[in-house]
Amino acid sequence: MVSKRRFFSFIFFLFLLNAPVFAQEFQLETEKTMQRLLQQADTDGDKKVTVEDEPKMPFLIPRSQGDSVAIGEIYYLSNLLQELAIARGNDEDYLEISLEEIQEKPADRISRRIKEQFWDDLTRTIDRKGIEKILRDTKASDGVQRLYVPATDTSGIEYYKDLQQELSGFEVVVLPEKITPQYVKSINEKPGLLALKIEEGRGVPFVVPGGRFNEMYGWDSYFEGVGLLIDGRIDLAGAMVDNFIYQINHYGKILNANRSYYLTRTQPPFMSSFVREVYEAMEEKDEKWLRKALEAAIKEYGQVWMVEGERLTGNGLNRYFAEGIGIPPETEKGHFDEVLREFAEKYGLGVSEFVEKYQSGEIDAPEVDEYFLHDRSLRESGHDTSWRLENRTAYLNTVDLNSLLYKYEKDFEYLIDEYFDGRFTTSTGKTYTEDYWEEKAEDRKELMNRYLWNENSGSFYDYNFKTGEQTGYISATNFYPLWSGLASEEQAEKMVPQIMHDLQAQGGILSSARSSVEKTATNEVQRQWDYPYGWAPHQMLLWQGLLDYGYEAQAYELIYRWLWMIIKNAVDYNGTIPEKYDVVDATHKVYAEYGNVGTEFDYITTSGFGWMNASYQLGLELLSEQYVEKLNALVPPGELTFK
Repeated sequence: MVSKRRFFSFIFFLFLLNAPVFAQEFQLETEKTMQRLLQQADTDGDKKVTVEDEPKMPFLIPRSQGDSVAIGEIYYLSNLLQELAIARGNDEDYLEISLEEIQEKPADRISRRIKEQFWDDLTRTIDRKGIEKILRDTKASDGVQRLYVPATDTSGIEYYKDLQQELSGFEVVVLPEKITPQYVKSINEKPGLLALKIEEGRGVPFVVPGGRFNEMYGWDSYFEGVGLLIDGRIDLAGAMVDNFIYQINHYGKILNANRSYYLTRTQPPFMSSFVREVYEAMEEKDEKWLRKALEAAIKEYGQVWMVEGERLTGNGLNRYFAEGIGIPPETEKGHFDEVLREFAEKYGLGVSEFVEKYQSGEIDAPEVDEYFLHDRSLRESGHDTSWRLENRTAYLNTVDLNSLLYKYEKDFEYLIDEYFDGRFTTSTGKTYTEDYWEEKAEDRKELMNRYLWNENSGSFYDYNFKTGEQTGYISATNFYPLWSGLASEEQAEKMVPQIMHDLQAQGGILSSARSSVEKTATNEVQRQWDYPYGWAPHQMLLWQGLLDYGYEAQAYELIYRWLWMIIKNAVDYNGTIPEKYDVVDATHKVYAEYGNVGTEFDYITTSGFGWMNASYQLGLELLSEQYVEKLNALVPPGELTFK
């Protein structure tokens, strides 16, 4: 029996045989064609054309010569729908389009749209122009759109206070000079965005993770920056570093995101890598910019990560440690009910009454405080949530964090040696040498090998300094030492087979091994940073780590699997580019907590998802043309040999 797809392809082929040889160009009435296409091809009425639709016949596109061309492939129909949606969004009565554009190769189409459309759609500013979008922010729970401005930013205060006079429903609040957990708790019922840099009367731009976001997120920004640099957007990548410098100087840290309830929380540190990559991408090197950025990164390293008793532990290694009081306010109501029920029963209370009394301070419950210290710290790690970190994050010297700080130390060593003749003096008069940072890095490497490396299993593991034991949890983060360059050649030789055995799936690298989830999970909740899900940052870091250590075949296979999954889902589902994937089933249809940002849209996705876009562009850049041709043909990874 002939499949529907093959039948439509055959009909389309017959039309092409009877068509003239010259290029097929069409001028289509935008609204009329779009409605006709939806009526015929969108059979399930979800305002998309996907493989779940069942059109009964090919869609006919009229040509100027009076005849028609038939389009039967779902992918081509969805491309046409997307282009019609763009034309309608631009108030264009007619769409001029060629058959070649309708049939654009999928790998090329995704890359082009990321470069030409997605980055711009994800760009925000917090200024007169950008505030208009922020005023529609759905996260303002009390209906007032607030902007909190640091007390130390006098020009920013003046700028935003002037805006407050112009805009209704917009309130500017000046933060106190000292931000405490008590203060942050006091404004939880009055949430708002945190100001970023204003320069010459305009907001310095930044990229948000997805279309519904208005915040600049910490570690997302670095990965987005990688994609921006590949696409020649050094202006925007550099602007994001400038906003990080602003955050360090005015908020004391790179924020989890620039929202009021994140004032005591940072995220995984990537500042040194971001600075180095932006600077080295500059055609004309701006040493003044590098000096300012390097000083800010060194400042962040010292005042955020190296404070004893906070994020620096007694053994000399680091942990995530997010201060705060009470229940994290960004979580939806009822999120912690299962956990809190156990505590509430000890006090003879129902969950809602216990929450009310705990939040007000009427109940002093140290064990609940400890749970939420771990939970906030888990969120600070960027891996919210994972069984790897559940109820123990603040007791863990994690492989990922210490690998990233090792990278800071090596980046500082490199930058000072390469661009400052081995000595760098800050604006406060403190001098650092390359040797200082080399020694710091070597000390950290020795400590990581002592506490985190397991010779028997040939892997790094998170170390619980409270119990004095490694967790043994198999996670993609265990392999960050490949990206940071900390692992020895002998260690890498042991680690790489484990990636391919424990973490390789149909669609790329798993966040964690199934065996570790089954061993650790205490209920059936699927944590989004665990098996069977895969995330862009893990792919990007491990690809580069494998390549740096000479494991090209393994890297190319993992890159191909990830890109194949992205392309397959985009081809089958109207161009969808989501936040994450189930890499076991290679699908964007996930059923974990928090859903999947980027899958809900009408007619066309205009933004994809920030670090997913970046991972795609990086993967294409790293793969040779022979593999890209296979991707365009959607050849499954299992049919290829990688070398």
